[in-house]
Amino acid sequence: MILSGSEITKQVKKGEIIISPFDEKCVNPNSYNVELGNYLKIYEDEVLDSKKELKTKTIEIPDEGLVLLPNRIYLGYTKEIIGSDHFVPTLTGRSSTGRLGLFVQITADLVDIGFKGNLTFQLHAVQPLRIYKGMKIGQIMFWKVKGKIKLYEGKYQNSVGPQESKVWKDFK
Repeated sequence: MILSGSEITKQVKKGEIIISPFDEKCVNPNSYNVELGNYLKIYEDEVLDSKKELKTKTIEIPDEGLVLLPNRIYLGYTKEIIGSDHFVPTLTGRSSTGRLGLFVQITADLVDIGFKGNLTFQLHAVQPLRIYKGMKIGQIMFWKVKGKIKLYEGKYQNSVGPQESKVWKDFK
C-alpha cells in the first residue's frame, strides 16, 4: 500500500520517515518532491569496468546551471536526507523532468528499508539540457511493508552526496 501525501507528512512528524529538510509545499497526493543537490559526479574513464573501482570527478553546479550532454551518466543526489525503518521508499523522476528528456533514475528506484542518507540520481539527458541545483527533479513515495522486516546494512548506508557504483565489491 502506498502512503498518501498527508500520511507521509504525518509519518515525518512522528519520526517514522526521515525527510530532512522537510517542506510541506513539496508534498503531493502520494509522493514528496525532492531537490537536486549542489554538485554531480562523472566517471573519468570512457569505458566503465564493473570489476574495477572507478575514478570520478566532482562538478559543482553553478548558479547559472549546468548543461548535461547526451551519452553520459551523471550522478546527482537528493538535497534531502531520506530514510525509514518502517516504510520502503521508491524514487522516480517527475513527469515535468521526463518531458524534458531527463531520465532521473535509470534502474535503481527501490530504496531498501532501513537505508538513511542522500539518494543518488543516475541522470541521463536525451539531448543537451540545463539543470540547476535545488531544482525539484524527482519524487519519493513510501510503501507499507508486509512481513518480517530486515533493515538495510549495505555498502551505501549513510550516503553523503552522489555515490558511484560499488558493484566491483561484489566480485571480491
